[in-house]
Amino acid sequence: MSDQPSNSPPAATATAGSDPQLSPDQQRLLDQQIAENLSMIRQAIAAAEKAAGRQVGSCQLVAVSKVHGVARVRAALAAGQRVFGENRVQEAQGKFPGLRATYPDLRLHLIGPLQTNKVGQAVALFDVIESLDRPKLARALAKERDRLGRCPDCFVQVNTGEEPQKAGVPPGQADALLALCRDSLQLPVVGLMCIPPADEEPALHFALLRKIAERNGLDQLSMGMSGDFETAVAYGATRVRVGSAVFGERPTAPPPG
Repeated sequence: MSDQPSNSPPAATATAGSDPQLSPDQQRLLDQQIAENLSMIRQAIAAAEKAAGRQVGSCQLVAVSKVHGVARVRAALAAGQRVFGENRVQEAQGKFPGLRATYPDLRLHLIGPLQTNKVGQAVALFDVIESLDRPKLARALAKERDRLGRCPDCFVQVNTGEEPQKAGVPPGQADALLALCRDSLQLPVVGLMCIPPADEEPALHFALLRKIAERNGLDQLSMGMSGDFETAVAYGATRVRVGSAVFGERPTAPPPG
């Protein structure tokens, strides 16, 4: 399946994370196109599940709404999407608290790197943290869990390509980090996440992540994005993170936060 949706939503004139200025007709077109994109992706996921001999519905779609405004998120919500992924705590704080009042079943995943000084905000806002990747962060999450009495489900992010510019624990250190998180700190680690290198065959990285998960007794895998989610489903993904194929091209990224 192509990385791009079949129809391009109206061009945005606003900065990343804010709403573009759209006429009512443009907004209706945007709503229709996002609904169509979601339907197409759901059908593709179901077809990939069937082809892999898996139960249809066993892989969840996480709509990656980072740098897209509330209007696009609302369009996805109106089309029945309830699970969203955001990269930055600050951006998510500006979009989702108000939406939860209308959609109490909305679930929010943090899929980007988490700074330890923002752990408190992340624990308060997100339902799932997919980017647990180092002991320092694990200890900060455990400390916040003890303070608040709650902790989101966590995925350990594995840097399967061992890329120096990318977050994630190296594959050779994943078992030790998992032992620390689960045995010593009692964190609710439910699975693994990876982002394969852009210039390598993703199936090799999906297979590696599955192998690490299997030997650690984990059955949830967050892997696969707009261009490769069908391959990820074939390798056992239980969550795929799809952004551009849902929402269209991203506007300019906001500053880190």
